[in-house]
Amino acid sequence: MSIIRDDDVLGGEPRIDGTRVGVRHVAARVIGGGQSPAQVADQFDVSLAEVYESLSHYYAHIEEMRELEQENEAAFERLRESSLKPKETVQ
Repeated sequence: MSIIRDDDVLGGEPRIDGTRVGVRHVAARVIGGGQSPAQVADQFDVSLAEVYESLSHYYAHIEEMRELEQENEAAFERLRESSLKPKETVQ
């Protein structure tokens, strides 16, 4: 199996072994972005089999993947909010 987890890479999210390509990255391009698995394999420089294995892992763990997506979106929103607020009021 080429889908692994490592707490030091992508925050422990599932990814293709030997890469920083996350299962969610593949799914976002194929499912959400309408790209073909072959296009995604070419863009990420991974095998077509690894793309399909990523998609299989995504669907086999769909609830976990959705939770990770929500956590990522919430973290991005917190970062966006904090970066837009000045630290001091200007007088």
